[in-house]
Amino acid sequence: MAQKTSIPKGTRDFSPAEMAKRNYIFDTIRSAFRLFGYRQIETPAMENLSTLMGKYGEEGDKLLFKILNSGDFMKKVDATDLEARELNRLGAQLCEKGLRYDLTVPFARYVVQHRNDIQFPFKRFQMQPVWRADRPQKGRYREFWQCDADVVGSDSLLNEIELLSLLDYVFAKFGLRVCIKLNNRKILSGIAELIGESDRLIDITVAIDKIDKIGIEAVEAELIERGISEEAVSKLRPILALSGSNEEKLNLLADMLQGTESGEKGVEELRTVYNGFMELSPSAETEIDVSLARGLNYYTGVIIEVKALDTPIGSISGGGRYDNLTGVFGLSGVSGVGISFGADRIYDVLDTLGLFPDKVLDTMTVLFLNLGKEEAEKSARCVAALRKEGVSAALYPDSAKLKKQFQYADSLNVPLVAMIGEEELKNDTITVRDMATGSQSVYPLDEVSSIFRIYQVK
Repeated sequence: MAQKTSIPKGTRDFSPAEMAKRNYIFDTIRSAFRLFGYRQIETPAMENLSTLMGKYGEEGDKLLFKILNSGDFMKKVDATDLEARELNRLGAQLCEKGLRYDLTVPFARYVVQHRNDIQFPFKRFQMQPVWRADRPQKGRYREFWQCDADVVGSDSLLNEIELLSLLDYVFAKFGLRVCIKLNNRKILSGIAELIGESDRLIDITVAIDKIDKIGIEAVEAELIERGISEEAVSKLRPILALSGSNEEKLNLLADMLQGTESGEKGVEELRTVYNGFMELSPSAETEIDVSLARGLNYYTGVIIEVKALDTPIGSISGGGRYDNLTGVFGLSGVSGVGISFGADRIYDVLDTLGLFPDKVLDTMTVLFLNLGKEEAEKSARCVAALRKEGVSAALYPDSAKLKKQFQYADSLNVPLVAMIGEEELKNDTITVRDMATGSQSVYPLDEVSSIFRIYQVK
């Protein structure tokens, strides 16, 4: 009995139609990156685990896909650890490499490794897949693409404003109504100080980052479970429930956090970025959200998250400022800020809302039917001439029944079918059928290029 074929949970195959839609997303984002002056790099799918571990917090480390050492991977395993099932220690002995969790940490490693070849500020973009050992569900995959843009080597908040403008530009191109949420990690640090839990910032941010998923009551219960006092949680509650306009929220935060150095600095930075972005008259809604934490440990300043307004799918983009991520790799004092587009979630949103352009689904412009040996040879020469003109064209490879060839063209949504048969050979002509209307026209063969000029690939 043949083995049933399958793929790992949380991964997907993509059909030609799906790839056409995905490429529309990638092309739109890539074009925007270049428009804003970012240059492309790529890094390996796998990194040394020493590069990845400890950069994403306790939760993130659990989601890293580790790769068994090649050859005799049990060679370095301590028998005592094996018998005691010391999983963390065993993992370090069995695996030296892992699949990248995101593109930011590999980028920090890249900056350090290539620092002598980089001119700061360095604006890079990167579009590659990443992997997380997460529980698969709608909008959440184990293998997915990220499209990142970062600026390193500059402390200027103009970079945050530019990246927000880039987000706004891309989602306007997609025709998506989105809300860009903003906060500042320094504000969260100031809040932790205000409630008397300065040394528990990571516990607080990991918990409140789940508010949208599990609700405020469950977050409060988790905070208490993590050892945050009930008194501190009660002080935190009204802060997380802060309401009003963005200006009112900023003013309230400034009053609340007065006297906390980190909090005051965070409010000042957030106000500068928010006001600078508003001056550009963005299309997107913008919201100051004090509960926005983005639980990655490396963020130190402004943090960003984008949510689609017309679907329940979660975050479709995010990012923030990281002041010294390169420091763990031996290059201190290089500040950076970046954003990441979740291409797979954007796909789901565009598909759900029917926002993919019709032309995205087109394949070739014209299919030449195969009507016999001599006819096919003539058609092949026409196909070659059209391709030189930039027109997407192909010849059906087999001399099959006409019905079958027309069905093939129809299944591919080919708009035009060209026919060179016995009559056309004799008269040096070509017959073209419009597949949408069924109408046919006959043209001189020497005009074949001009006939399809309107369909030239741009």
